[in-house]
Amino acid sequence: MATSVSTLPLGVAILAVLVGLLGLFIAIIGVLVLLAVGFGTVHFAAAFGVTFIGGLLLTIVGIVILAVAKGLWDQELWALVISILAIGFILLGVILQGAVFSVEGVVLVLFEVYLLAVNRHFR
Repeated sequence: MATSVSTLPLGVAILAVLVGLLGLFIAIIGVLVLLAVGFGTVHFAAAFGVTFIGGLLLTIVGIVILAVAKGLWDQELWALVISILAIGFILLGVILQGAVFSVEGVVLVLFEVYLLAVNRHFR
């Protein structure tokens, strides 16, 4: 019984690392907000409209993004689906703004097409 070992496409590896860095950054910001609120620097947090709930949500979103990055690295199908949906929603916003031919719009379209093209590498 032979099992096929799928190699990680370079673009997926790069995307997984970038998504992981984004998730790490968001989680760190969330923890810093929680610390700022916890240490009584509420005036700082309140000046930016940030509360304990905001810091908690940022931390959770960062952790979820890190999980998706790990899923992309491990070529998990659920991570591919979440990534395609997330990029699609962002792309929809760009389209509604009329900026589909901007650098952001073109990059998002390329990401979407690329992820759809490499879907056979995911299980």
